[in-house]
Amino acid sequence: MEVPRNSGTAERLYRSMYLIRRVEEEIIRLYPSDKIKSPVHLSIGQEAVSAAVCDHLERSDYVFGTYRGHALYLAKGGDLPRMMAELYGKAHGAARGKAGSMHLVDVDVGMMGTSAIVATGISNAVGAALALKMRRSTAIVVCFFGEGAVDEGSFHESINFASLKRLPIVFVCENNFYAIYSHVKDRLAGPGLVERARSYGVTAERIEDGDALACHAAVGSAIEAVRRGEGPRFLECMTYRWRDHVGPGEDRQYHYRPEAELDLKIRNDNLAALGRLLPSDLKQLIEAEEEARIAAAIDWAEKGEFPAASEIRNHVFAD
Repeated sequence: MEVPRNSGTAERLYRSMYLIRRVEEEIIRLYPSDKIKSPVHLSIGQEAVSAAVCDHLERSDYVFGTYRGHALYLAKGGDLPRMMAELYGKAHGAARGKAGSMHLVDVDVGMMGTSAIVATGISNAVGAALALKMRRSTAIVVCFFGEGAVDEGSFHESINFASLKRLPIVFVCENNFYAIYSHVKDRLAGPGLVERARSYGVTAERIEDGDALACHAAVGSAIEAVRRGEGPRFLECMTYRWRDHVGPGEDRQYHYRPEAELDLKIRNDNLAALGRLLPSDLKQLIEAEEEARIAAAIDWAEKGEFPAASEIRNHVFAD
């Protein structure tokens, strides 16, 4: 990994990835207190994908994600205090305390929401991309999902439609190898995920894990092509989660993945590698600024009120 001529890229990526990492470490710290009123799916180890993709996006671009959505929400510029308040179930949360961790949304920055059902966000994202094209908008859509979603019919129907209509969408598959506790090699028949996308006439690329800047460059090329009207792109971004499928634990007790595999990924931490490229004073400044933001967001969340009982029937149906 080399610092690019525009070292601002490394600085921006480090700030975004550091914020994601530390927010989730604080969630781990807080979770045993029962202050967080929601199941959580952590992105520790996977920060580089959301950070690299969202660094290329405009505020007007839309993103759709999964229940493992903290990283995407923060990388796209979602409001941190409102995110923490949402995890606490407070009325001033991103969804007034009614959605929790798995359904984060901040429409003002193009964060269109996350879903707890595998692959459901893909068809929603394609619908949004169709709407943008019909409106002749210059904005694009990026849809995030795990490798397990590629087994679902929604993926195949959606990517086929996107290809037919040459929609302005980037499909980002965060392949962390495990759908809950099942390794991809035990589930995937055929030549692979990239080849599946190509079979629908979609330009597809696999981006190997380990270099946030290389990921950033590859993603940038794909997004530029979509903005030029060249049709959808599919990116298989290899990554790895350090924690349990759900919850704050390390999940080593289940023995579904080798200890050495997890240990190697932790040693080859993308965040630490990127941090070593920055001047130490700049790195310390970024960390201090983000720590202050996180502390203020947690304090704001803790001081907030829970929704009134009278709100239970509000926002159930659209007006």
